[in-house]
Amino acid sequence: MHIFSNLMFYAVRWGARRGLRDDGSPAAEQRKETARRTGVRGETYGYWYLPRHGYVFVAKNYIPRGAKGELDLVGYDGKTLAFVEIRTRTVREKDCASPELSVTSTKQAALVRTAHRFLADRHLNDCPCRFDVLAIDNIPGQLPAVRLHKDAFSPQLH
Repeated sequence: MHIFSNLMFYAVRWGARRGLRDDGSPAAEQRKETARRTGVRGETYGYWYLPRHGYVFVAKNYIPRGAKGELDLVGYDGKTLAFVEIRTRTVREKDCASPELSVTSTKQAALVRTAHRFLADRHLNDCPCRFDVLAIDNIPGQLPAVRLHKDAFSPQLH
């Protein structure tokens, strides 16, 4: 499985060699769709990037029934269950905001609420947990710049 994971990461990385976003200036009505596609590409990149750093995934894009919220990736890093939020931003000359800053306290509260549901659905009571943020700077024409923040915020889960 490790060899397959490495091969898939290299394939995804090769596909991202010119950035994670299509070139061109989208019209105003297409911006939302372009942002969604960029996010999906970032999540795909992260999905193949993180196993190279020891993660073993148990869920992807977890959405609890009847509740608002989503967990991008859930996986074990050693014996710790990590809820990973992936944030992707396309870097332009004038931009200086990093994707990590978009995980606001409101977003953190939504992640915690969704993580509670995940743990309850799976009957995981005494599992050490943490919240990680994988920040991806999409630089058109180049490979993405990736930063992994383990234990990015630490709310009480139990």
